[in-house]
Amino acid sequence: MHLTIKDNVMDNPFLKEYTSDKTDHQLVKEAQDGNKASLENLILKHQPFIYNIAWKMVRHPADAEDLTQEATIKIITNLAQFKGKSSFRTWAYRIVANHFLMSKRRPNESVFESFDKMAQGLDMTPDTELTEMEKKENKAFIKEMNYSCMSGMLLCLTREQRLVYILGEMFNADHNLGSEILNISKDNFRQRLSRARKDIFNFMNEKCGLVNKSNPCRCHKKVTFALNNKVIDSRNLLFNREEFSKFKTEIKGDTDDMMKIIDDKYAELYGQLPYKKDFDKKTFLEDIVNDDHIKNLMKLN
Repeated sequence: MHLTIKDNVMDNPFLKEYTSDKTDHQLVKEAQDGNKASLENLILKHQPFIYNIAWKMVRHPADAEDLTQEATIKIITNLAQFKGKSSFRTWAYRIVANHFLMSKRRPNESVFESFDKMAQGLDMTPDTELTEMEKKENKAFIKEMNYSCMSGMLLCLTREQRLVYILGEMFNADHNLGSEILNISKDNFRQRLSRARKDIFNFMNEKCGLVNKSNPCRCHKKVTFALNNKVIDSRNLLFNREEFSKFKTEIKGDTDDMMKIIDDKYAELYGQLPYKKDFDKKTFLEDIVNDDHIKNLMKLN
């Protein structure tokens, strides 16, 4: 069974105005009173956003699933402490953000640990020119290469910069909400987002042919090496899958344009990155809600 988030802009908890807070409070109150269905609905409502933040934080889907479940369990086990003095989204996503920042480093974070190291890796990867026919035949793999490379760039940011960039650039959280979630000042949030944007833009402007056509690095030139060396699994693509949507489709926001820099081309490219909105109920929900510790803690009925 797969569950899909409703296609409704007001479901996005990172908009300036989020009209579902009252519903969140109602679901929390009912869950605190032991209503299992309300707890499930609360999880389902925020799960896509938590997962997709995790996915962009650690790059690999399996690691993202682990982070999502760990953060969700922390939210549930601390739910009794939520008194409604703030919006649920601020309280819950602060838990999510703290967990993502403090969790153990994942393998991909060691591979893509700096822009210099990534640049060196790209330079050492041999180019293979493709004919126009070969480009068409390998279109799906070239797109996978593109997504994979851009996801790697995110990991070149520090964890703090990465989370600020994901929230502020990709999820369109403004500086008010972003600073509340990360428990930092608005100026600090703006400064970190500005630095992350500049770091990514500078790297792409110097290396990526999609942003600067004078750059020699092209995804189609790297795809042959990636396929031959199992960097891309042709039978199990991680990013370019038909069931995935795009960030710009799912995160319909009204970002405050606080500091757009130079050129929005790189931001447009990040809007194309895949967004997962369908989840297996057993994997993401039943294992949590039916856990004996959770049931006893929440007194679920």
